[in-house]
Amino acid sequence: MAQKFPRDRFDSIPHGIERVGAHRAPARKGAGWVAFGWAALATVVLAAAGIGGVIAFNDRLNFGDAGVATPTPTPVVTAAPTVAPDIPVTVLNGTTTSGLAARAGEALTAAGIPVGTTANASEDTLTETVVYYATADLEGAARGVAAAIPEADVRLSEQFAAIGTPLVLVVGSDYAAATGG
Repeated sequence: MAQKFPRDRFDSIPHGIERVGAHRAPARKGAGWVAFGWAALATVVLAAAGIGGVIAFNDRLNFGDAGVATPTPTPVVTAAPTVAPDIPVTVLNGTTTSGLAARAGEALTAAGIPVGTTANASEDTLTETVVYYATADLEGAARGVAAAIPEADVRLSEQFAAIGTPLVLVVGSDYAAATGG
């Protein structure tokens, strides 16, 4: 059987105060907002640290010298277009358009550039018209050939030097389109 103790001063509680434990004071108003504020601050700090860590590990963030400039490339000096009357140009047709090499050869002859032979290239699907020159000292002559042919590009290549032709014009489909062929 339960024992009954006499009433004492701790059994009488004033009205309006809830029991909160033997040694606890009643909760203050707004105490929940303080906890929410600390949680929000911790979330922001952890998110910023995580984003910063990901950026640093992906090498997007450079902690080195910010003042080091990347070197700018120096402009390449190109030779002026010239005509080399002692070097004949071999003209090759790199398309399926019949007679395109002959047409390009006639355009070169009209510009005062000597033409050696005209023939079909080993490929007939070339889209780009290119003047190939075998040595760097022929760049000016190659640029002179390119100036007489619409859409022509100039490239240094020893590909045709083995056949004894230092200047070769390979006509592509861009030349056919430019000349209406």
